[in-house]
Amino acid sequence: MTSQAVTNQIYRAEVIGAQRLTPGMVRVTFGGEGLVSFATTGVGDEYLRVFFPHGEDRREVSLPYAMDKVGWDWPEGVAKSPLRTYTVRDIRRDGGKVEVDIDFVVHDGGVAATWAQLAAPGDVVGLNSPNPLYDPPEDLDWQYLIADQAGLPAAGRLLADTPAHVRTKVVIEVPDAEHHQPLPTGPHIDVTWIHGGNGHGPSRLDEVVRSAPNAGADSGYIWVAGEAACLRSVRKYLRHELALTADRYKVVGYWTFKAEEWNARYEALTPQVRDELMSLWTDDTRDSEEIEDEYIDRLERLGL
Repeated sequence: MTSQAVTNQIYRAEVIGAQRLTPGMVRVTFGGEGLVSFATTGVGDEYLRVFFPHGEDRREVSLPYAMDKVGWDWPEGVAKSPLRTYTVRDIRRDGGKVEVDIDFVVHDGGVAATWAQLAAPGDVVGLNSPNPLYDPPEDLDWQYLIADQAGLPAAGRLLADTPAHVRTKVVIEVPDAEHHQPLPTGPHIDVTWIHGGNGHGPSRLDEVVRSAPNAGADSGYIWVAGEAACLRSVRKYLRHELALTADRYKVVGYWTFKAEEWNARYEALTPQVRDELMSLWTDDTRDSEEIEDEYIDRLERLGL
């Protein structure tokens, strides 16, 4: 599967609506003139950064400017907006109007969760150009979509875009039954909800992946999204125990449990160690999966 490339841009987006989907998720719909030229890759798990207001005025956000293919920066002297990464749940175009839905997992505390629970028409944020990760092989016959609550929006959109000839097994882990959401149905779709994880208890995603029948079979694809540390064992199982090639799986860490504590430990590393970790990703001579192996190994040896 080849995704559509998009030019790196920063967009001004206005809230035009918000609705509570479940006790733990709010859908915010963005529109406005700043999104008229919004470009999408068309891939269901495309992700972007949301730049939030840096002050108390919810209608004023200091937007960065785009750099190179994926980066951004702020003009000198301008306050940097706090940002978080989210997936695009849906995009609608009607003539010259564009609407973008983003589903926010909400909880006590946190920049994004606090903002989303108060989102109202007229609020302003910045969005950058999205990028996808889901990339199944051309011979796709069947797939597993496995995710926790943070990965649910992407899983829902991927499921909606899946051709009818692709048999799809979906397993979503949420705190309890109140967090279930309607998902696309069909004779080729099998959806299972499980309860746990999501910061409320031990996750069962590793167990789900290891019990998946035919996980290593040809013509299939496994996409897993959830808490980053939990999914390290999932990735090791798929890559090293089953020895799947990179075109047969994608494991994506969507969030970090007790992120503030993790970030504090990371920032406590020496500048040299942090630079060494980041420099791994700039090595164009190595396979990205090999780089991720080394990156995860170093994090674990550092207690991260």
